Amino acid sequence: PAMTGVEGLAASDTVTADGRLTDLAELAYATASGRERQSESLDQGKAFMLAAAPWGVPAAPERIPYPVAVGLVAGAHLVPEDATAVAYVQAVASNLISAAVRLVPLGQTAGLRVLAALEPVIRATAAATKDATLDDLGGCAFRSDLAAMRHETQYTRLFRS
Repeated sequence: PAMTGVEGLAASDTVTADGRLTDLAELAYATASGRERQSESLDQGKAFMLAAAPWGVPAAPERIPYPVAVGLVAGAHLVPEDATAVAYVQAVASNLISAAVRLVPLGQTAGLRVLAALEPVIRATAAATKDATLDDLGGCAFRSDLAAMRHETQYTRLFRS
């Protein structure tokens, strides 16, 4: 079962108080399938922490996956969990749409229409995590996981992961 970004960021704020942030970061890392997904999550987490640094960021493990970094910084700045979850899910959707805009003849305007059409799904996905705990962690995406692992060994690629 893989930790979704929303689960990671939702848990980040609650675990910092009792010192389990490193454990959460390691769990998020371990549940990312494939070497490149793990690396991508760590790279994005590091980049997020650097981007947020001018506003002040709390102490964090050196290896901090992106969803945990987002939750940690949002919690430190008292951003409400529901707003953080919506923003995170929208960012994930925006990144996927951006990849589609570059990969297929979709166009930026059409990409924005897709994002607007996904707004109810984004809000519903974020809302579904409102009372989630690490005990609710789980998921299954065999084809996606296998494709990601196969992608790592391909010679020619358009995207890293």
